[in-house]
Amino acid sequence: MNQSSPLRRASGRLTFRAADRAAQAIGRVLDLDEDVAGRIFTRFDAGRIVAEAESLDRDPARLAGPLAGLLVAIKDLFDEAGEVTTAGSIQFAGNAPAARDAEAVARLRAAGAIGCGRTNMSEFAYSGVGLNPHFGTPGNSHDPARIPGGSTSGGAIAVAFGIADFALGSDTGGSVRIPAAFNALAGFKPTQSAVPLDGAFPLSGTYDSVGPLALDIATCAAVHAVLSGETRPDPAAGDKPLRLGVMRTLLTDDMDDQVSADFDAALEALREAGVELVDVEMPDLAQAPGVNRILVSSDAHAVHSGYLDALETSGDPHVLKRIRAAETFGADERSAARQTRTDAIAAFAALADGFDAMIAPTVPIVPPLIAEVEADFDRLNALILRNPSTINFLDGCAATVPMHQSGELPTGLMLFAPGGRDWAVLDVAETIEDVVGGR
Repeated sequence: MNQSSPLRRASGRLTFRAADRAAQAIGRVLDLDEDVAGRIFTRFDAGRIVAEAESLDRDPARLAGPLAGLLVAIKDLFDEAGEVTTAGSIQFAGNAPAARDAEAVARLRAAGAIGCGRTNMSEFAYSGVGLNPHFGTPGNSHDPARIPGGSTSGGAIAVAFGIADFALGSDTGGSVRIPAAFNALAGFKPTQSAVPLDGAFPLSGTYDSVGPLALDIATCAAVHAVLSGETRPDPAAGDKPLRLGVMRTLLTDDMDDQVSADFDAALEALREAGVELVDVEMPDLAQAPGVNRILVSSDAHAVHSGYLDALETSGDPHVLKRIRAAETFGADERSAARQTRTDAIAAFAALADGFDAMIAPTVPIVPPLIAEVEADFDRLNALILRNPSTINFLDGCAATVPMHQSGELPTGLMLFAPGGRDWAVLDVAETIEDVVGGR
């Protein structure tokens, strides 16, 4: 049995069944108010969870897996055999159940993870705030009147409430990192090509990626190793201090008072820990919001074009508006946007050379009230998405770790680098998460 598995503790002197952990998770959901639980999950089948855990207990090969006994909350855009994939929309509620697991789900199960409910999300994964008019909006784990962040909203709350050990999320413009940062979690968005998208309902083929949310970076790294099929390399040897670039273009604009104070405190803590910090600027980042809007909406429009009229009555109007924005863009604009992004990716790779990673606040504001977002959706959604979606514009990889003081609303510090440097980013994030968090 895997030594890091929660089914085996104290060097194997204490052992537990996967079914015991499943029962514990089910008990936590039973203890929740029905309305609260119903906003976290689009479907939570206790019998299915128990059966899967009991199957694991009878399977020595899976019990030896790197994730043996860990419970995973699965975002409702990943196919699971026998389950309907709604992508957070009633438009798909009558669809046939999936015939097989998505590739990411299959890899997690083969590694010993246990599915622990299908979690709520922004409709079609197309917002960063986590509102959902169909299944309800989960309240933030620190203040239920505030947004959970999106689009992996239910997954973040399932982990924050201790129901699941980690959540499987997607990240097109921040859908892993935003809810992680807003709920005091770690999250990782890999290089887009690192994890197969087979069986994951698409938002944008240009930007979609698959990553985990968990209580710590070590868990995110273990999950990413399974999802990517890679073995985590040993950290580079040597006593050379970390060298981090502090991105001062766009990503540190418009911070609210708490994020600004938390970011300053995180920088000071890093300096005291011997980290070299260098302010850097990249003017190309100013083009990210416009390019992302053109490319993501165009991809989404192609995905949903067959039922846009139906969404006028059945869909989330905020999401439909973002999809229909593609109708205002011409082919020349899309071509120019792609070229702008290509140039920015190259410029970022050159800028990041010589740094272990770049850093910035994950989101420039604390999670706002649900009522505030409902009244001012366009502005707040854009602001919340701005920083993480810029990394998708750059085709980068990024992690977020908590940086708030205990008792405050959660804020996150984002570490990022050019695509292909996933393990370096995870190493840096794991090194500094205790330095900047829980002050």
